[in-house]
Amino acid sequence: MRSQKVVIKNPTGLHLRPAGNLCKEAMQFKSLVTFTFRDVHANAKSVLSVLSACVQCGDEIEIVCEGEDEDLALESMVKAIESGLGE
Repeated sequence: MRSQKVVIKNPTGLHLRPAGNLCKEAMQFKSLVTFTFRDVHANAKSVLSVLSACVQCGDEIEIVCEGEDEDLALESMVKAIESGLGE
């Protein structure tokens, strides 16, 4: 299992479009990809799960990857978030 904290930079947080982009990125990997925000644990491969976490701009989440490609998954997820998830 690997994890890393990252700050959401999107001005409107993880609304539908960036949440979809986050899920699309996570679905490329065999590993379980989740994140924790406050007391919420969300499946990064589920748009509804991501949206229900209500993550806003400036919030810090912890990405957790567990599985055979966890290193690559974590690196890719952090890079996608830091680049603004297409916004």
